[in-house]
Amino acid sequence: MATVDNLPREHAPSRLWPVQPAPQRFSVSGQPGGTQYIALDNSARYTPFVQFVESVDTARSVALYRRLYPLFQQAYEELGYPGRYFNDRLVVVIDHLLQTPEPAGPIAVQLTEVRGEVASLRPWVRYEYADPALQSLSSGQKLLVRMGPVNERRLKAKLREWRGQVAAGGRMEAAKP
Repeated sequence: MATVDNLPREHAPSRLWPVQPAPQRFSVSGQPGGTQYIALDNSARYTPFVQFVESVDTARSVALYRRLYPLFQQAYEELGYPGRYFNDRLVVVIDHLLQTPEPAGPIAVQLTEVRGEVASLRPWVRYEYADPALQSLSSGQKLLVRMGPVNERRLKAKLREWRGQVAAGGRMEAAKP
């Protein structure tokens, strides 16, 4: 619930992700100190996840979702949304992700150091998009862009398929008290 709810927000804490982070480290190309870009082979880190998502039968997963929906609804209300429907939020989030831009060409990034309270021999670093429009995207949209254009299009296709079946069913039944 929390992951779905956080995807259209600026930050989605990794501790709430339902999947493990992609293997290997984020890779860039270009010269340190100069313009750097997301490396072309970086998208390969996400391909196994995309293949897994594509392997899930949409009709069966939607049927399971409908069967478990009362539990999803109860958990959503416990997150602080009484009287609101999780399915409505899910459709809004899917629509939001489907609006993710598909940048053409290499994507420039810039290194940002993140220092904690305790000194480190190798401070944690992260890359941000150099383009302010990309950097201002939600956490879910940034992730789709970071996966590379091919993986982004493949996931969007699955999201469209899933949304079509979830939204077609009308209002889901709320959790029983």
